[in-house]
Amino acid sequence: MPKVLVADEISGEGLEILRRAVDVDYLPEVSSEELLKIIGQYEALLVRSRCKVTKEVLEKADKLRIVGRAGVGVDNIDLQAATEKGVLVINSPEGNTASASEHTLALMMSLSRFIPTADSSMKDGKWERNKYLGSELFNKTLGVVGLGKIGSRVANAAQALGMKVIAYDPFMSVERAAELNVRLVSLDEIWTDSDYITLHTPKTRDTTGLINAEVISKMKKGVRIVNAARGGLIDEHALAEAIKEGKVAGAGLDVFNDEPLKDSPLRELGSKIVLTPHLGASTEEAQFNVAIDTAEQISDYLTGKHVKSPVNLPSMRPEVLKQLGKFVWLAEAMAAIAGEFLQGNIKELEIVIGGEISQKDCSPLATAALRGLFASRMEGVTYVNAPIVAKNHGVQVKQSNFGTSTESELTLILSGDNGESRLTGTIVAGDEPLITRINDFPINLTPQRYMLFTSHRDQPGMVAKVAGLLGQFDVNISTMSVARRGVREDAVMVMGLDDPIQKNLLSKIDTADGIHLARFVSLDHLPREAVRLR
Repeated sequence: MPKVLVADEISGEGLEILRRAVDVDYLPEVSSEELLKIIGQYEALLVRSRCKVTKEVLEKADKLRIVGRAGVGVDNIDLQAATEKGVLVINSPEGNTASASEHTLALMMSLSRFIPTADSSMKDGKWERNKYLGSELFNKTLGVVGLGKIGSRVANAAQALGMKVIAYDPFMSVERAAELNVRLVSLDEIWTDSDYITLHTPKTRDTTGLINAEVISKMKKGVRIVNAARGGLIDEHALAEAIKEGKVAGAGLDVFNDEPLKDSPLRELGSKIVLTPHLGASTEEAQFNVAIDTAEQISDYLTGKHVKSPVNLPSMRPEVLKQLGKFVWLAEAMAAIAGEFLQGNIKELEIVIGGEISQKDCSPLATAALRGLFASRMEGVTYVNAPIVAKNHGVQVKQSNFGTSTESELTLILSGDNGESRLTGTIVAGDEPLITRINDFPINLTPQRYMLFTSHRDQPGMVAKVAGLLGQFDVNISTMSVARRGVREDAVMVMGLDDPIQKNLLSKIDTADGIHLARFVSLDHLPREAVRLR
């Protein structure tokens, strides 16, 4: 049974989901040093924001297949290292949407009405009504940076409060923004036109230090800034100076460059700033939702199912895979077969997609084909790192679509030092993968778990010769397909086998009189999704 390490605190319901399918170790307080010592035992790791999944951790995680982040952000996970290692990273992008958006609004309101400091004053026995003159949100302009699920929800709530909402999001269409009743603007317009600014963007190379001294200089005097998204988006020292100088009226922050927050000028700003200790997802409902969602995805992945929120494998999202059906599996199988035929150094993989399927998002087909090509040649190749493996080995990938064919079909062309290998396939009878052409030979071949491919001269006795050799080694034949160009010309024969064959047997077949070429193909490394592989 696969072993999972839960290295942060999650709800009991999430743990129960995992324990139904896998062996779970729950160590919510595990230290960085201890994690390095034990991570090699586990196939899955579940974390929140406390545990750091560094490159060093991943290098020691020899069995690790998946890391799940119970939350939205994955900045505590080294995505590049995980991808190179072939480890899938998932998150829970919707579980804390309501919680994080509500916390953003709570910061805005608390900041505008001095609620934290007024509360503290009251508890000290004071009545300082005249000291805390607030500001209304009504009729103010809110600039939203990032119109994802949380940003959109904040925008909608702000409009209900009578705020005017403008937004910057390079990935948002004008039509979708119009549905949200939001006007898309440039970043500079956000800075210059907003009374309030709220950030809802991931931390990337481009967004780190997004708000800095230069940017603040462009803002309205008296602007208020809220960040409940990611630490590092704001230059905290520049913000503190701007608040002291009166350029910025105040800020509400839930996330910080370094957490927990220690020595910081932000702590010296009194009523002009509201600070909370990364509480955006800290509601009972959010913790329940993200734990359940992440646990279900890890359980699904370890039991051979697809996950819905892959972070470093966006092309493999379930909604995309559903449209392509068994073509994903077929691409992987065909590439594995083509690679065995060609062998030697591979230079290029070309994927040609025809018919109705060419109108869909076919990006997973290239990923699947690359995994099929490399997984039988080397260890540790997954859907996650297959494109990196191809790049590192100098394999060029080309893809072309054409919709003129009457039926959906897929052609893979593999080129290398030893020539070219070409296979064409389709899906028939609703759900069955079928290879219809191998190089120039038309054939009807349903891929099997184990297959023997031979190229030989079409003449009497060839089938019996190969079958006799297999029989000598107690290898049973389950199916057979033969394709030829003409009588007594070259032919291709494919035998489905119940058992794998060893190199010495393959060598005997390859050197038998009349055999031009013999190749054994195992599809053991492929997902068992085709009917004949169950």
